[in-house]
Amino acid sequence: MTQDELKKQVAQAALQYIDGETIIGVGTGSTVNFFIDMLADYKGKIKAAASSSDATTERLKGVGIPVIELNSVDEIGVYVDGADEVDTNKKLIKGGGGALTREKIIAAASKKFVCIVDSTKSVDVLGAFPLPVEVIPMSRNYVANELEKLGGRPVWRKDYYTDNGCEILDVHGLKIVDPVKLETIINGITGVVTNGLFAARDADVVLVGNGDKVDTIK
Repeated sequence: MTQDELKKQVAQAALQYIDGETIIGVGTGSTVNFFIDMLADYKGKIKAAASSSDATTERLKGVGIPVIELNSVDEIGVYVDGADEVDTNKKLIKGGGGALTREKIIAAASKKFVCIVDSTKSVDVLGAFPLPVEVIPMSRNYVANELEKLGGRPVWRKDYYTDNGCEILDVHGLKIVDPVKLETIINGITGVVTNGLFAARDADVVLVGNGDKVDTIK
């Protein structure tokens, strides 16, 4: 199967987790886009969705799913999103598409986080994919220097701004053996909005499309 076919396979598998849910959270990225397209069949069943990015909002509206502000609800039943890397303990690196902060907020507000990936995203140790760190623009150089002290090589995602008006440093060269600890350390650097490690609040379920079947990690 092609990578797109694997993404469609795992997006289809995620639909079972939204049965009976009226308010859901929806992430951002190429795998999630397939999931959103499939939500066209759920118009009327899904009352609304909390969106993690402007791009996702537009795609949801395009298939007829109303979008609500997270502030208008107390809790989200299920949040469905992809990842750039997933380890065997369901810890994730996210943010390749730049929506990491809003994704992390919706994940935190959701009872269940279902992560959907194709098999190329599964790793034993996180860090081959550069770790995105969203920063307040004026702090970029300072944060970069602090990230270098942690052993990383930060690269400014030049001329890119998040939906929050912030910038991103992509940190190369990390071998992340303790993702919860590193997530906490990086988030403690002044000027960091958040980083792309989803470890303190990781996925509840990871669905991995590998062609023959979809593997479920709980």
